[in-house]
Amino acid sequence: MNKEIVKSERLGESYSVFHHPSGLDVLVWKMEGFTTTEAIFATKYGSIYNCFKTKDSKDFITVPEGIAHFLEHKLFENEDTDVFDLYAKTGANANAFTSFDETAYTFSCSENWEDSLVILLDFVQKPYFTEQSVAKEQGIIGQEIKMCADSPERQCFYNLLRAMYVNHPIKIDIAGTVDTIAEITPDLLYKCYYTFYNLHNMVLAIAGNVDEDKVMEICDKMLKPCEDMELETKLPDEPENVAQKKIFQSFPVGLPLFNIGFKCKPYEGRELFKKAGTASVALHLLIGSSSPLYKQLFDDGLINSQFGVEVFTSGGVFSPIISGESHDPEELYRRYLAEIERVKTEGFDKSQFDMIKRSMYGEIVRGMNNPERAADYLAESYFENSDAFYEAQVLAEMTVEDCENAVREMFDPEKSSISVVDNK
Repeated sequence: MNKEIVKSERLGESYSVFHHPSGLDVLVWKMEGFTTTEAIFATKYGSIYNCFKTKDSKDFITVPEGIAHFLEHKLFENEDTDVFDLYAKTGANANAFTSFDETAYTFSCSENWEDSLVILLDFVQKPYFTEQSVAKEQGIIGQEIKMCADSPERQCFYNLLRAMYVNHPIKIDIAGTVDTIAEITPDLLYKCYYTFYNLHNMVLAIAGNVDEDKVMEICDKMLKPCEDMELETKLPDEPENVAQKKIFQSFPVGLPLFNIGFKCKPYEGRELFKKAGTASVALHLLIGSSSPLYKQLFDDGLINSQFGVEVFTSGGVFSPIISGESHDPEELYRRYLAEIERVKTEGFDKSQFDMIKRSMYGEIVRGMNNPERAADYLAESYFENSDAFYEAQVLAEMTVEDCENAVREMFDPEKSSISVVDNK
């Protein structure tokens, strides 16, 4: 079995990468002195991957929207027991999530990590679907979809994606719709499972005070070798322009909600981490909580404590987004765009840049002292063919000129959209 050591001299940290004969890569970050262990068993399969083929397929096939999320729910039920009952015996906290481009199964524990790892590797590799159980789940997830449709915050975010993206499936709710999940059958679930839950398309990331030899002993026992299916996924072509500049929806809310985003070109691999890190610092300099514009907007009542910023990179898209509540979202939008144009001419304040850079770098380093966050770093970087330390390296080497260039490159007013939810 091949083993690699990934090190960061700057951070004084390292982790191991085992290339297991089964086809799975196993990442182990041994953290001496910690009592908590975090494990993530993840597949590069999210809601956007509804069109795919393998070496056994002559043509691409298309499956119903929401099937990745549906599959995640169903894996927790097997033929003879409920997985959560098994975890209850080990004392582990288990969870799972489906995003636009990933599905992950996790557990966190302070003891019995070996038994919990056995459970994790067992149930994720043991699909069991019947007509009866699928029909039952369609009813459960159908209710979940209806509840999400009643969330103004969720609708405001998805409306922004619909405003920005013309063809990309990122604009479709991860859970799908009541109509699309009604098309899901056991055969389709098995088809998607054996396509995407192939160990060559997955990763196991573990962080905590674990023994590498014991981890690999469990993997040798539990992993079921499989053939690389040479998976290909296909996404529709996406134009550079936004679908629409503004989108509004009526909801009974106290204050209008807003999401404002810029549609940027997609990035991948290490370039994604570099561009995302630079865009994030630039976004905080433009309108983050320590920026002059934030103070002005807050003092004028155009934003409140619900305000937030993020660089959204899931599912092969890239968009700096701000969100929150405002009594006049369109005036906020206008002033935000004006600040962007000012910075393109005048640049950023160097001392402000240094402060934000140090703060964000410190946040990453603190995350590396948390097994849960460390395991996230491992899995996230793996799927982008990078390493868990590269994000910190990007920040350490970043200059204020990099951020100024990011504003010119990524914050094009013609490629921006605003989503508003209010009572009107």
